[in-house]
Parts: sequence; C-alpha cells; structure tokens
Amino acid sequence: MNDDVWFDDLAVGHRCAAGPLAVAREEALAFARSFDPQPYHLDDAAAERSVFKGLAISGWHTAAIAMRLLVEARPFGPHPILGLGVDELRWIAPVRPGDALRLEGEILALAPSRSKPQGTVRMRLTLFNQRNEPVYTLVPIMIVPRRGG
Repeated sequence: MNDDVWFDDLAVGHRCAAGPLAVAREEALAFARSFDPQPYHLDDAAAERSVFKGLAISGWHTAAIAMRLLVEARPFGPHPILGLGVDELRWIAPVRPGDALRLEGEILALAPSRSKPQGTVRMRLTLFNQRNEPVYTLVPIMIVPRRGG
C-alpha cells in the first residue's frame, strides 16, 4: 500500500492482504495461560476429549493475530487503525498451534463524516489457514482521516 492513502482515496471493493503468520505453540500456551486458561487451550489430553478434538488456540489470540496482520497490511497507508466497533465476529474453525494464518480484507462501505475531517470504513476481514480454510471473520468499523483534515 502506498503512503498517501486517505479516506478520499478508498473505494468499496478495495482489498488488502497480509501474512502468513505461523502460530507458535509456546505463544499460544502463554496467551491462554494469561487470558483464556481453559483446558482445551492448555492441555493436550483435555483438548483431545473436548469438542475441538485437539489443542485449539484461544479465539482471542486468533483475534489478536488478525489485528497484527491488519496493521501489517496497512490498508490506510501510514494512518493508524482506529476502531469504533466490530460487527459479525465469527470463529469458524479451530486454529491449531503450527497453523499459518493469512488475512484478506475487503471494504464493504464508506461513510464520510459530516462534522469531522474523517470517514468510517466497514471492512470484512477473513483469516485463512494454510489449507485455505476460513477460520475467523469480522467486520470492523474504522476511522480514516480525510485529505486536508
């Protein structure tokens, strides 16, 4: 993405991509210990007996990976990713330690502000694993500055 991207330059259908990023087992376990300490995220034997039939990384870790990849994709050039909220968040399939995740994004809607030099962007983000299977989707609502603001 070039460094001169403003809200005014964006269009519905604009796409971005980033990754892959490998999910390290030790990072997944550390995240789970700190933020989502459930047996199917921490213990192989317990995970085998769970609905996941194996160790699954925390969905919140998956969300954090999506954020990292979105920042790497730089869909708004040098402008930061500023979120207003998230719609339609879905964990579609378990992510396993060792999976390699990639992000694809597509702008769904643009709305210029009537009172501020910015606009809001709705973008569908999807994470795919190394088998090209979607594992996570969401539609964040983000603020992007307008040119001359």
